Order: sequence, then C-alpha cells, then structure tokens
Amino acid sequence: MNRTVQLICVHCEGEVGRVVTGGAPAVPGDSVAAKLAHINEVDDSLRRFLIFEPRGAPAGSVNLLVPPSRPRADAAFLVLQADQAHAMSGSNAMCVTTALLETGMVKMHEPQTAVTLDTAAGLITAEAECRNGKCERVGIAMPPAFVEELDLRIATPKWGRIRADLCFGGVFYALVDAAQVGLTIEKQNARALAEAGMEIKKILNKKITPRHPQIPQINGIAYVMFRARDPDGAVRTCTTMWPGRVDRSPCGTGSSANLAALHARGEAKPGDTLRSRSIIGGEFTVTFTATAQTADRTATRCRISGRSWLYGTQTLTADPADPFARGFALADGWGEMG
Repeated sequence: MNRTVQLICVHCEGEVGRVVTGGAPAVPGDSVAAKLAHINEVDDSLRRFLIFEPRGAPAGSVNLLVPPSRPRADAAFLVLQADQAHAMSGSNAMCVTTALLETGMVKMHEPQTAVTLDTAAGLITAEAECRNGKCERVGIAMPPAFVEELDLRIATPKWGRIRADLCFGGVFYALVDAAQVGLTIEKQNARALAEAGMEIKKILNKKITPRHPQIPQINGIAYVMFRARDPDGAVRTCTTMWPGRVDRSPCGTGSSANLAALHARGEAKPGDTLRSRSIIGGEFTVTFTATAQTADRTATRCRISGRSWLYGTQTLTADPADPFARGFALADGWGEMG
C-alpha cells in the first residue's frame, strides 16, 4: 500500500526548511533525543526517503514533527539533513514555528504567540510576532551554548596550522576565521568555502569527537562555520554542510556557538545585541540574555530572531515497489560520498 507524506515548504532567510506535517511513520524512542539516536544509529530510511534524490536535493533540510516527550511542549521536531538527523537548528526552528502557526496546527494569537518546542537539545521557546494571520518575525530562546575548546590547533596540508573554536550552540561547531583559509564570505566564494569546510571537518573528525555532557546522543562536530566581521560590526557567517554546500541563512545554532566564544574571550556580556549576516545578506538579531551552567561549563543563553516564509505545499508518495525508496546521491551534485 502506498504511503503519502505531507510537507509544508518554508524557508528562513533563504535556507529551505520543509516541515513534515503528516503521513510519516512513527520513530521509536521515549524522548526526542532517543528518536534522534534511532534515526542516526538504527534506521535512517525515512531521512533518506525525504532528503535524497529523486524526492530531495543537496540543499535544505526537512523538519520531522514528532510527538513531544515533555508535557509543556506544543510540538517537537528533528532536523533531517544530507548527512544525518540533527538535534537543533535556529533557522529550522523558525521554519517550524511559522508553519505551525500559519497552518493553524498551533493557534495563533496576535500580536504575539509563544510556542514551546521539544528538541533533542532541550526545550526551546519561540516567540512569534504575528499580524493579519502571518508570522512576521520569530525569536528563538536558544539552548545553553558553551565552549568546548578555544584556539584548537589544526594541522592542514593546504593552509598550514589554523585555529578553531570548538563550541556547542545546539550542535557542535568548529568556528574558523575565514581569513585563515584565504577567503572572504561572499557569494562568489561559496564553492571554495564549502570545500574548505568539508576538508577541515574531515581532519577534525579524525582527531576529536566532542560529546554533550548531559545529552550523550549529541556528539561529534556537526558543522564548520567560517566567520568574519563586517565594517558595520555585524558577524558574517558561513556554515558549511555535507555534502559540500553553505547555509543560506545566518545560522542560529552557529551564531549561538559564536556568542559563547565571544563571551569566553571577554568580548560579549549579557545585554549585548549583535547581528549575524549570511553569505547572501540575510540577518539574524542575536541578544545575549544571560549566563548559565551546563554541567561543569559556563554557558550562555541568547535569543535569536529572524524571518521565515511559507512558499508552498508538497505531497510525496512512498510506493513499496519504488526501487529508489531509500533515495540515491550521485557525485555530480552531492560530491564526495564518504
């Protein structure tokens, strides 16, 4: 029997974050973190069906709505991407919130609606500014972010020894100043930045596997994010993602991770507000709300706000006779398959 999966098409500042609203099979696990582990360690067929060709493409994410495991939550989601399922994403949380409210899955209240989301990285609160049935802006109270290691030295064959800040912002990041690889964060450098990020991640993955001290299902470096300062003080970001592409948005979890690094260096304090700007010019506002504690680490709390837009709907059919039900990825579009 055929199965149909319904999705809402959404993007946040240009980064696609489709939302599965119905038809997907249940994912085993008594928590969102357990469901994350199931997809990554036991059965990734649903992720492959949604992400890989012929139904998906290298760019963008699919957000899988799952039943929340915490009573306070209005909804829960997992971020499915080309490499694996991820615990948290700021841009995708904005896409999910916008889809929930604009489709009526969660009741919208104007001028502001609070939505509590259950993620593998913990409960987060989204505050949506609403008018005339639309979400005009969504602010996400991000999970506590912390520094794993500052100025981690990395030996590379192409750029010599470079430094990275290893930080958690919802997932683990290696934050690298773009100048170290001889690049600026501009549209014409997207391919070169993506390739550099993939090379650095490969080197790091052979050297270190960070693990969240309280959520063991979150482990490993998810992304390499390049950063720079624009003349007006905004942080320009470029998160690189498997199989070799760049985030179109300013990256919420990466911006949160970077704030933790700035605080550790004494360059940011509670009450500060900064802007994160993407490679295509979209912006998030990052507000440093408080310090916190995660196990034995000093952590930072921040609120990141941006904009998302619904642009369509999609229905996918899972035919049991389809020889490509698990999807496929060819090197012409997906690059190296390791």
